[in-house]
Amino acid sequence: MCGIFAYTGNNGKNAGEVLLDGLSSLEYRGYDSAGIYLPESGIVKSTGAVSQLRRKLPAGYFGKSGIAHIRWATHGEPTEINAHPHKDCSGNIWLAHNGIVENYKELREKLTELGHTFLSATDTEVLAHLIEEHLKVEKDFERAALAALREVKGTYGLAIAYALEPEKVIAARMGSPVVLGLGENERFIASDASPILKHTSQVVFLEDGEIAVITPTKHDIFKLDGGRIERKAEKIDWNVEAAQRGGYQHFMLKEIMEGPEVVENTLRGRLLEKEGLAKLGGLEGVADEIKKAERMIIVGCGTAYYAGLTGEYMLEEHAGIPVEVELGSEFRYRHPVLNPKTMLLAVSQSGETLDTLEAIREGKRRGALTLSIVNTVGSTIARETDAGVYNHAGPEIGVASTKALVSQLTALSLLTIFLGRQRRMSIETGQEIARELQAIPDKIRSILERRTEIERLAKKYAKARDFLYIGRKYNYSIAFEGALKLKEISYIHAEGCGAGEMKHGPLAMIDEHFPTMAIATSDSVYEKVASNIQEIKARKGPVIALATEGNHEIAKAADDVIYVPKTIEMLSPILNVVPLQLFAYYFAKEKGYNVDRPRNLAKSVTVE
Repeated sequence: MCGIFAYTGNNGKNAGEVLLDGLSSLEYRGYDSAGIYLPESGIVKSTGAVSQLRRKLPAGYFGKSGIAHIRWATHGEPTEINAHPHKDCSGNIWLAHNGIVENYKELREKLTELGHTFLSATDTEVLAHLIEEHLKVEKDFERAALAALREVKGTYGLAIAYALEPEKVIAARMGSPVVLGLGENERFIASDASPILKHTSQVVFLEDGEIAVITPTKHDIFKLDGGRIERKAEKIDWNVEAAQRGGYQHFMLKEIMEGPEVVENTLRGRLLEKEGLAKLGGLEGVADEIKKAERMIIVGCGTAYYAGLTGEYMLEEHAGIPVEVELGSEFRYRHPVLNPKTMLLAVSQSGETLDTLEAIREGKRRGALTLSIVNTVGSTIARETDAGVYNHAGPEIGVASTKALVSQLTALSLLTIFLGRQRRMSIETGQEIARELQAIPDKIRSILERRTEIERLAKKYAKARDFLYIGRKYNYSIAFEGALKLKEISYIHAEGCGAGEMKHGPLAMIDEHFPTMAIATSDSVYEKVASNIQEIKARKGPVIALATEGNHEIAKAADDVIYVPKTIEMLSPILNVVPLQLFAYYFAKEKGYNVDRPRNLAKSVTVE
């Protein structure tokens, strides 16, 4: 959840400015407080925005190295005293931490008995004191850090500074992402690449159980057991400008508007329309294992979970393979039936979602073939699965996922062709899906061109305190995703419902103050949803219908209609989700909220 950033250099740059600028690049992760420590100038912390932290810096705040942090509270309230970086008793050891120390109570009790005094209510502070305790024996900063981390249970991405060796910073990773940036006479440590890219495109990703020691001119990587590791740098192929708003008021709108290009990028080089095939290079190495598989389990969280639910319909109908969809947060606490003929597919934008990652690890332990659909190149899930597909959607900054979902649905469509043609899908069906996929970007553009109509509707309904979203079959999950988008950025009660379940309870909520968004595009279940709309209208409930262009009859039943272009039923969710994203965006904007950073939420959930 949190973001760490560290810097050391001998090229005349002020580490304070570098770190503050980097924290601004990490703000999209969601946070409630921030802090910065320079060995030469000391510590400054603040609740609220990074701009608030900047205002608190004293005149002459300067240094050649330092560590910084934005915090999303897990242990301890969001206060200045709980903000990172945290220190030991001597004030020489400082660290910033992303993750959770599961055995912090046990460690804190032991350290308290040894005479250590704790200032905060966080689990993180025990790490600083633990290193201090080991330093008494080891007499060496690096060895003390290694010894301390061997006692820690839990997850961490760490940046550790030592006042007596100010040019040196130690990074450590266990279950929480850490990347090193390699520049000219400067080195960086960060939770992800975004704060590094203004300075260098050369990065090194740490693996779990690894520690890195950086100075301005070198970096060394070690295992927790002390063994040295050699790893070449990778070049990140997107720049800082790709993460900027591009003239839009919010990242969320920019990312919705990027939908057509996202689909094109996900399809590029992968769709063989004439042959009705999908070429997925990341899966070719395990193609025989995939062909022999007898079932698939898709795991994801939040929006990725809803993408998986849509994929379930795609794969079962067109590839003929049994599919189950599981929440990553629940999967690891069950006793799932897995074997070498089971495929376990993780869907994750960040590739760092802890629950989904642990589900994959459980799958590997039980012999399943692990696959992934991931947007972030070099992420943990991408590296730990046996094979996978990259989205190529580019960085997604807005906390509410939009373009990532469009890309995930596109990738699942490609996967459906890939698996389907291995099994029972005819070349004609493969060609039809491929042909319609090629047309999706222009159809999304036509929806985006009419976004002012959706903005008008959002303003009309912006005073509603409740909203129901209904859909069936392929658009069952899209109803839940539409409700999720509305609730996470506008903070009103919104819920999704399978349209066929209305009479089993949800219909009781409907009155003239409880509007419904009904996904009623022309497909195999259209007549069923049309009947649900009549049920709602009979109880005076306002209805916005999402319908296929040319359907004028529905306007007689619904209060308002949003039209989308026609496509085949399997691909309708890719189009239908776009107006729902726009509706949520304009709804929240009308209420005056910061849609890019909704309260209490973070972009990448890397703790449980």
